[in-house]
Amino acid sequence: MKNALPLIIGLTLLAQAVVAAPISFDFKDSKGVNNIIFKLDAPLEAINGTTTDISGTVLFDPANPGAVTGKILVAAASLKVPNPVMKEHLDGKMWLEVAKYPEISFEAVSTSNVKTTANVTTADLTGNLTIKGVTKKIVVPIKLTYLKDKLKARSPTLNGDLLVLRSNFTIKRADFGINPGQGEEKVSSDIAL
Repeated sequence: MKNALPLIIGLTLLAQAVVAAPISFDFKDSKGVNNIIFKLDAPLEAINGTTTDISGTVLFDPANPGAVTGKILVAAASLKVPNPVMKEHLDGKMWLEVAKYPEISFEAVSTSNVKTTANVTTADLTGNLTIKGVTKKIVVPIKLTYLKDKLKARSPTLNGDLLVLRSNFTIKRADFGINPGQGEEKVSSDIAL
């Protein structure tokens, strides 16, 4: 019994270390409810679009939520807009050139101004956004909600945790070579995401 006590303490510490490790969250969503919405609001037209073709992996540590890392990916051709002519332009060479640049990505680099209350963390997330082959370092506000043991509530056949990411920010289409300076009365130079 004397020799068993260090083993039990060692196993308890190992179990605690495993629990405290970052959790990997896969953002490929078979239900198709994960989404990104974009809006270009110009004087003559407002264009809204969306996609649910989101994938990627994010590492999140509930004990250290400011240490979030990972990469979110979007299939550029999956972006939907209201009509076929807009879609043709969006996918074409002057806009996203999806045949040459099939993926849009955001890779988390660091966080600042991290504040956590219960299971909700807000922060400024610095990351690399890549669109149409152009990568820019940007800072976006982010809200992370960690939902322990809630995967089953969303998908009854699965067990695990959920991580909800929310962010609203604006980019300039010219910064990414997306038809810069053209048609700004009809298509805003700002893209709200």
